[in-house]
Amino acid sequence: MRVLVIGASGGTGREIVRQALEQGHHVTALVRNPARMSGPNPHVAVVTGDVMDPASLASAMRDQDAVLCALGHKRWAGPSRILSQGTHNVVEAMSAAGVRRLIVETALGVGDSAGRLGLYYTLFVIPFILPFYWFDKGRQERVVRECGLEWVIVRPGQLTNDVRRGRYQHGPRVGNYLWSVSISRADTAEFMLKQLGETPYLRTAVGVCY
Repeated sequence: MRVLVIGASGGTGREIVRQALEQGHHVTALVRNPARMSGPNPHVAVVTGDVMDPASLASAMRDQDAVLCALGHKRWAGPSRILSQGTHNVVEAMSAAGVRRLIVETALGVGDSAGRLGLYYTLFVIPFILPFYWFDKGRQERVVRECGLEWVIVRPGQLTNDVRRGRYQHGPRVGNYLWSVSISRADTAEFMLKQLGETPYLRTAVGVCY
């Protein structure tokens, strides 16, 4: 399958690229700074672009079968629409190119999973450190839900750099209201790639954690 990875130079994005290649997919990686990719790879087409630039998305989207979006940023201190507007631009480019399958990473604690990331995140981190980021994740999910494509929203717990276990919980009601839950970026990437095929989670938001 030909897959376009959005946010390919980030933690989850790099894992998606690596595991997609292991599975035999043809990977196009959209990045703003190609130097952040971990060395040249003849099996990865690296495209310089920006989700806020529709023209670069349209170019990267040609001949793709699916999009895996692990979009993120570090502008946490103030209002931003990078996640929501960027995802809107991705959806528009997909629709124009006839690409149907969209897998998007957001987070536990967004939307109807509020509270499922544990008390520490629910009562401190989200409201006091990441409120604007979380508001935009909510808008991002609404963009996906309204897009009319074959989408899956994947909501991981707290992301870590641990190795892939291949064993985790997943479902619309995973998580915990009391203690923090986590999952590695490697296992998150594995689960996202599984959503490219037949999946019971089509057009749903699914949590994933240990």
